[in-house]
Amino acid sequence: MSDWLNAIILGVVEGLTEFLPVSSTAHLLLAEKLLGVSGPMWETFTVLIQLGAIFAVVLLYFERLLKVALTLNSSKQSRRFVLSVLIAFLPAAIVGGALHKVITGGFFENIALICWALILGGIVLLVIDRFAPTPKHFDASQYPFLMSLGIGLFQCLSIIPGTSRSGATIVGAMLQGADKRSAAEFSFFLAMPTMAGAFVVQAWSSRHELAIGHAGGLIAVGFVVSFLSALVVVKTFIDFVGKRGLAPFAYWRIVIGMLGLLALAQGWGR
Repeated sequence: MSDWLNAIILGVVEGLTEFLPVSSTAHLLLAEKLLGVSGPMWETFTVLIQLGAIFAVVLLYFERLLKVALTLNSSKQSRRFVLSVLIAFLPAAIVGGALHKVITGGFFENIALICWALILGGIVLLVIDRFAPTPKHFDASQYPFLMSLGIGLFQCLSIIPGTSRSGATIVGAMLQGADKRSAAEFSFFLAMPTMAGAFVVQAWSSRHELAIGHAGGLIAVGFVVSFLSALVVVKTFIDFVGKRGLAPFAYWRIVIGMLGLLALAQGWGR
């Protein structure tokens, strides 16, 4: 299969899964195994195309984000919202920075760990979907600072591939009394600094691979496809969660995790 087709497939996988509680990292790693792509260039590719997904959120929430930016000096509510997101972002930034080499050096190669994380995360989603505390927070821009910190600590769990950044933050918010819709929306907002930070770190460490040419072209294709796919997901996800809950994603995680373990038992990836 050509590199260009691989780039398109991986871009679709990234865009469709980045904001769903199914772990985009796990799906990308498993997809790479299935496609037979590997090496530093593809590792860089899968991180950098996340920027396309970020742009999808920025575009869909552009009016709201612009209002916050323009009123930052004059509006206490705007400053509170920005500070809330930054507080939630801080724990993952610290933990991710401290454990970056450990995570990329070991976790990402452990397919069994990824599959088990998918399965266990699916079970957690099923439990939370049914037994979450009665909601008392319905506006993602008005979460208390301590609640935002708690969500940020939950996000740290996503350093384990297969856990899901969005899944961890949504669960963390719901356990503290957020309803499903606002929890999903806060997860979108928190994704922007988190994914942008990962992008900057990876872009700098892989700057020599970003020269115009084959690798640069593949990343550009993956970026565009990721953006378009994420645009569809972000537009529909909140309404879907509000109506159907988290169970569909939980069952999907469990099925993918079990299929992965079954494939490993048959010698896949050795």
